[in-house]
Amino acid sequence: MILLQPGKIYHIYNRGINKCALFYSKENYRYFLRLYDKYIDPIADTYAWALLGNHFHLLVRIKEDSEVNLNALPIPTNAPETGYHAVLRKPHFYFSDFFNAYSKAICKQENRSGSLFQRPFRRILVDDPGYFSTLIVYIHNNPVHHGFTDNYKDYPWSSYRTILSFKSCRLQRERVIGWFDGRGAFISQHEQILPYELFEKYVIE
Repeated sequence: MILLQPGKIYHIYNRGINKCALFYSKENYRYFLRLYDKYIDPIADTYAWALLGNHFHLLVRIKEDSEVNLNALPIPTNAPETGYHAVLRKPHFYFSDFFNAYSKAICKQENRSGSLFQRPFRRILVDDPGYFSTLIVYIHNNPVHHGFTDNYKDYPWSSYRTILSFKSCRLQRERVIGWFDGRGAFISQHEQILPYELFEKYVIE
């Protein structure tokens, strides 16, 4: 298992244990994203994401320590009620807290016990800048690949439409568009049918 290092970009992926469902309703998807904003946005830049019925994909860059706003960090559940001072922990702790918080809510909702996610969560270092755009195309097309939709453009639980939107967001939209050399190239490259072999280096299925 590789450790998450500041300044590095990772494809982070996980699925439900025994391929069980992670999302049972639209509100579950929304709650996952709210928790993501709480736990992960303070310590990582997000370039792309896709949420599917029993798994998800993220493309993130772990922030350098100097980039992290300590006041934005989530307060640990075991923190004292008074006198708490935020301390930056290792990045994987924030992902673990995020997954645990979501798992607790879904297990309560579904009246189930035990783990929701496979452990440990999977991560692959993406060390080839020329590959970023290809991996983003893969992530956005994943809902089609797994039969959740016929058209990635209409799928509501990925970052594709957010990247093309002009609304304010926390996604690193301009950086992503820059990797594609513009909005037009972003759209056209997503429309190309790419051989799956192109993705294998940075994909876990």
